Amino acid sequence: MLKSFEHVGMTVGDMDRAIDFYCGLLGLSLVLRKTMANGMQVAFLDAGGGMLEVFAPLGGASRAVDVPEDTAGVRHLTFHFDNVDETFARLEQAGVEIKERPRLAVHSEMLNKIAFVRDPDGIIVELAERSQSRQG
Repeated sequence: MLKSFEHVGMTVGDMDRAIDFYCGLLGLSLVLRKTMANGMQVAFLDAGGGMLEVFAPLGGASRAVDVPEDTAGVRHLTFHFDNVDETFARLEQAGVEIKERPRLAVHSEMLNKIAFVRDPDGIIVELAERSQSRQG
C-alpha cells in the first residue's frame, strides 16, 4: 500500500551551491549531508511532502539539458508556495536565472499562478500557488 511520495534523485555540479539555492533561497531543509567512500557527496533536502536526494560527483557535473517535449524524462521540479509573485521577486533579486515570469496557470483546476526559474545547474524549477480548491 502506497504511503506517500518519498524522494527524487538528482545530480548537481556543486553541493554547496545546490544547498544554498534549494535551502537558502527556496526554503527546503537539509536533513542529511555526507561524503560517500568514492568521494561523491550526497544530501537529502526536505521539501515538506517529499525530499530531493542530491548527488554531487567528485569531479562536478555538466549543466542540465532540457527534456524535449517528445522525449521521456523529468521536465521540471515544482514547489508549492503561498505567494508566487513574492517568491519570484526574491529569487530575481538574488540573481536566479529566469525562465518564465509569473502568470496564471493553464490547469486552473490544479494551480492558480506559476513561474519558472533555473537552479544553478540549469534544472527547471516551477514555483506554484495552488488553486483555491486545493488550498491547505
